[in-house]
Amino acid sequence: MIEGWPLPSTDDPVDAAFWEAALRGQVAIERCSSCSRLRFPPRPMCPWCQSVDAEWVVMSGRGKIWSFARPHPPLIPVFAELAPYPVVVVELEEDPTIRLVGNVVSSEDGEINEVPIGDLAIGKPVRAVFHPAADDVRLIRWVLD
Repeated sequence: MIEGWPLPSTDDPVDAAFWEAALRGQVAIERCSSCSRLRFPPRPMCPWCQSVDAEWVVMSGRGKIWSFARPHPPLIPVFAELAPYPVVVVELEEDPTIRLVGNVVSSEDGEINEVPIGDLAIGKPVRAVFHPAADDVRLIRWVLD
C-alpha cells in the first residue's frame, strides 16, 4: 500500500466503473451507446452526439507513449524523495485520442523513479500494470513492452 499519497475517490458514480476495472487489473473506458465513440475522462453526456447512454468496455491495456516529462522538483511534497521520476501520457491502442497519464515502472510493484528517462521515447509501446495503493484503489502504471 502507498502511505501518504493523494488517492482518488473511487465511489463517484461517474467514474466508479473505471476504478472497479482497475481493481480487476483491467483498463476500462466509457463508450457512448449511441455513436460508439470512446471518451475519457468519463462524463454524463457524449460530447459528440449528446446521448446520455453509455457503457464501459475493457481495453487491451496496450498503448504507446504519446508524451513524457520528468517532474523536478515535484509539485506534490510527498513525491519529493522519489524525484526525479518519469511521467508518461499513453495513447491507447484502441483509440489514440484516448490518453492516460501514469508512471513507467519495470514491474507492477516497482518504484516510480526506477526507469531512466533515457529509456523513454515517443512512440515506444507500453502495457498497463496495476499497483495496489489502498484496499479500494489500484493505480495504472506502465511498463515498456
